[in-house]
Amino acid sequence: MMLSLSILATALASANGFSTSPIASNAVFSRSSVVLSASKNKAKTISRTKWAEARGYGSTASSEETVTAASSGLMTNDEGLEYVRLVNANGDTSDVYLYGGVVTSYVVGGQEYIAVRPDAKMDGSKPISGGLSHCWPQFGPGEIQQHGFARNVNWTVKSMTETTVELEMAPSDYTKAMWDKEFLCTFSVALEDDKLSTKMFVENKGEESFDFQAALHSYFTVSAMNNLSIAGSFKGKEFLNKMVGGGEMQTEDRDEITISEEYDRVYMGVNDPVLKDSGIGKTLTVLNTAGYEDTVLWNPYGNEGMGYNNFVCVESVKFNPVTLEGGATWTGDMALMVGDM
Repeated sequence: MMLSLSILATALASANGFSTSPIASNAVFSRSSVVLSASKNKAKTISRTKWAEARGYGSTASSEETVTAASSGLMTNDEGLEYVRLVNANGDTSDVYLYGGVVTSYVVGGQEYIAVRPDAKMDGSKPISGGLSHCWPQFGPGEIQQHGFARNVNWTVKSMTETTVELEMAPSDYTKAMWDKEFLCTFSVALEDDKLSTKMFVENKGEESFDFQAALHSYFTVSAMNNLSIAGSFKGKEFLNKMVGGGEMQTEDRDEITISEEYDRVYMGVNDPVLKDSGIGKTLTVLNTAGYEDTVLWNPYGNEGMGYNNFVCVESVKFNPVTLEGGATWTGDMALMVGDM
């Protein structure tokens, strides 16, 4: 069912593997609609300005925001979507939405490291454009809908504590209509003292094997694109440059990646990216320790509506399809660790 890298290079002349397909809505976006707070009442009192400051670049949370962030548990945003807020002993926080099972925030020392686009819909009318968004069981275009269905269904809370949450996605009439497989997906998030850890656990609950791809379509904050470089084992690796013709295989000759044009690149065999942001003097290491073998870099450079200058997608991907036999399992482990430059 999935496209291999070699044929994808010629199959994507008109398809963009990273666009979002609306489910249904013409609702007008308001930045106030994505306010995340510790309670419904406080959500109604926090202004758009404070929302921007809380997701600012290098800003320090105010005393009111610190109090707000001190509460953990299951909450609801202004648009009616439920999310779980995690809080650790350091006062760091992370927000995980049940809709799409997407992590939309990771705040360390008052600094936000996960981005949500300014044009994102936070009312369930379409997949959330931002965060650590799931592409499962399909990455990009293919036999079923763009990026699969995991990002636009409601996951259920299996368990949670102040610092952990475990979400579950099982087959439904909606998923079976496009992909009739006996699966069970569990996504766990743990807000540790020094990192944010995630685990995608896929089980084949049936007797017949099935194939799937998996990715975290991860959006990370950037103070400005000209402050960003991305280190890792990129040099000498082949990548699919989807911005050239219908897709062209090229070889990377740089030790660190900088972005000054529209990017849509699939780096096979690279899974150790480190984001360096000179604007805030911080690094963000993406630790892919199981399952995810490849990295996708994406940025809609020049697109002000998407807020291109303040985010980059550095995605953890298992591009070549996994064949999962009946009763077998697959794990994708990814963690984020903040450091100093």
